[in-house]
Amino acid sequence: MSEKRASAGAISVAMVGKGGVGKTALTVLLTKVLVGSNGKLLVVDADPVVGLPQALGARVGKTMGDVSEEIISAARTGGKKAKIEVVSMLDYMVLEALVELDGFALLAMGKREGEGCFCPVNDILRDALKSLSRSFDVILIDGEAGVEQVNRRVTDKVDVLLMVTDPTIRGVQTAALINDVAQKRKAGEAARMGLVITRVREGQEEQLRAAAEQAGLEVVGLIPEDRNITEYDLAGKPLFDIENTSPSVVAVREMASKLGLL
Repeated sequence: MSEKRASAGAISVAMVGKGGVGKTALTVLLTKVLVGSNGKLLVVDADPVVGLPQALGARVGKTMGDVSEEIISAARTGGKKAKIEVVSMLDYMVLEALVELDGFALLAMGKREGEGCFCPVNDILRDALKSLSRSFDVILIDGEAGVEQVNRRVTDKVDVLLMVTDPTIRGVQTAALINDVAQKRKAGEAARMGLVITRVREGQEEQLRAAAEQAGLEVVGLIPEDRNITEYDLAGKPLFDIENTSPSVVAVREMASKLGLL
């Protein structure tokens, strides 16, 4: 990342798409290639399932869901003094949920605070990101499956919105739907929106690019199928530890460079 970009404030990158297309893997690989570059890196797991920490080889104690539950509990059962104390401690509570790792920090959304609307946690996360962005140069957001993250505006005012899909025509069509939702709701108001296709096999590139063009999407990354990822997943090893020479890592590094993240 250039010195000019770093001085302009944090640049945020959000990964969105349907479940099982490789958003978390892409977030991990982006984290891997950005660690050690100029600037401080914050990685946000915005999926209540909380699968990103394991893929990064990290442990999370408190999540933003836990913070939200504490606030909601104080609002429902505490008196006026308790509510004021919780609000005054909000910044400290958020920092408690922030995990400092080697070269980057991690913030997890965590579980839902019960049945129904997840809006309170989303609001807290969004406000926390606004505050934390002053201390970081790059923010990576691993979004929840589906278009809900766009609808809920968790990815509000991101700089780069990456629509992630598997190498199928249906996947590209789903990405086009997400793109339409983002455009209509101005979700992210991103300076750059693009399609990232994962697990691409040799010979599929041309057909997938044609499908993306027909759907009105710009392909910013084609990540090849990588047996190293499969082996790491089967062995339960953190994907973050994958070799730098792995095809997927090389492709993500090239994509990050083209997006101006390196």
